[in-house]
Parts: sequence; C-alpha cells; structure tokens
Amino acid sequence: MKTERRSVLKKLVTSIAGIAGFGMAANANTAILTPEKEVGKITEFQEVPLFSSYTKHGNMVYLSGKGAHTAPFDIKNHTEIVLKRIEDDLIKAGSSMEKVLKVNVYLNDFADYKGMNEVYKGRFGSKPPARTTVAVAKGGIPGDSIVEMDVIAYI
Repeated sequence: MKTERRSVLKKLVTSIAGIAGFGMAANANTAILTPEKEVGKITEFQEVPLFSSYTKHGNMVYLSGKGAHTAPFDIKNHTEIVLKRIEDDLIKAGSSMEKVLKVNVYLNDFADYKGMNEVYKGRFGSKPPARTTVAVAKGGIPGDSIVEMDVIAYI
C-alpha cells in the first residue's frame, strides 16, 4: 500500500514539475520574441536624449504631448494644429485617429473648453476614445501653446 502511494505521489510530483518546466520554457520563448520598443523623433537636451515623439511596443503606440507654439494664439487654431500633429505621428507609427484609445487634453484656461471641443468633435471617428480634460495652472503648458494633447492608440 505504501509503495502504491509513493508511486502515485512520484507521478504527481513529476507531472507538476513537468508542467512548471514547460511553462517556464514558454515564458522564456515569449520574452525572446517580444519586440523592443521603437521610437519616433527624439528630442535632446544638452545632447542627451530626453523624450521621443512617440513610442511603439507590440501593437500599442504612445504619443508624447503635442502643442501648438505659433500665432494666432486662439484655441481653435491651436487645437487644429495639435490634432494635425497627432494624426501625422500616428500615421508615421502605423496607426490612425480611429485607433486612438485614450486622449489627455491639457488646457491653459478652462474657458477654452467649448472652443477646443468644436474643433475636436468628430476627429476620432464614430467611436471616440476615452478622454480626460484638465485645465492646468496659467503657464502650466510648456512653451507658447494654449492646449496640449497626448494619446494612446493601437496599431
């Protein structure tokens, strides 16, 4: 009876070890096959890479914040410029406006919310992405832009 129990226990332990070993091997192969991230245009500061215009990994693309730093300084003009820059980078990364999952909008003044929405509406297709909109403290957007947006999309 003890011999049979030991035999059953040995088979059980061997089976579990085999499954665990197979799982570890599968994970190792997945790690080897996982592609490295790709980046778009790199902005440098004091000759050191600071950030990329976008980062791709697998089937995801993450865009850095896009602003408009040019006259005329009104929300509709700046929103149009920002959305065009987003679309251009998405295309370079192999994606599109329709594949955007999440948008973060940063306004220099919340009074610009309505004007930004007038230009923004319909730009992401019939299934718009999730969105967060916040007004940052005056001067909280870098440079001369009055709106900045960043997005996450799939390819």
